[in-house]
Amino acid sequence: MLHRRVYQFFIIYCLGVGALLLLKLSLNLSDYVIPGFYDIWTTGKEIFPRYFNDVTDTLSVAVLGQIISIFMAAAVGILGRKSTWFGSFIKVAAYNVQAYPIVAIAPIIFILMGDGFGSRLIIAAMICYFPLLLSTVSIMSEPIIDIEHFYQSTGRIRWQLEIKIRAYENMHKLTTVIAGSATLAMAGAIVAEFLAANAGIGYSIRIALYQGDLAKILVALFLIGITLSIYQGILEILGIMVKRRWGGAVEDDNKQ
Repeated sequence: MLHRRVYQFFIIYCLGVGALLLLKLSLNLSDYVIPGFYDIWTTGKEIFPRYFNDVTDTLSVAVLGQIISIFMAAAVGILGRKSTWFGSFIKVAAYNVQAYPIVAIAPIIFILMGDGFGSRLIIAAMICYFPLLLSTVSIMSEPIIDIEHFYQSTGRIRWQLEIKIRAYENMHKLTTVIAGSATLAMAGAIVAEFLAANAGIGYSIRIALYQGDLAKILVALFLIGITLSIYQGILEILGIMVKRRWGGAVEDDNKQ
């Protein structure tokens, strides 16, 4: 699973770079517009340590932002799973958080919090929050009728068990959306860094853009892609492990 994501990224990245080099040759463009393979390789060796540290910094922001989003979405899904006035109010309030595009809100965040770690964290969390929210609310609001009816008929249903059953039966969906939201969290952190931050790979891309150095941007995209592929693969593996562990817990509940 991990290796599949990595080699898929390599294929896509090589196709993209190959298309750029083919465009360069077909239009006879200069190295200033599209650098050659040797220039990309030389630039990569030169800036790899610094850009690797920048990507690690950005990934740490993305991971923390994603964790915050997961807890927020889980809380809203649990509180809003019932078809009551309170549940509907919670869901409507959570949806309204995404009423404005993050690019419009970002300047306000930077003005209030500056261009440091906190503003990047909030923007990353807000960008990956909504897809997590939609999936969590959908999963937690949909009862697993066959299983839940058994516990209800025997008087053993509890809200914790209800949540555990729904999460376990939809673990594949949860794993998929969490792995997918990692891309949005990383994109959110990069957008924040590109707009006004003073650290991270987004900031380095902004500097490279001002310099007109496409080779640095291509190296940055490679490091972002390979890091994100590894992170998503790890999330999928963790999802499988959690499902196995929860499967044992559900079986224990059935025996009690």
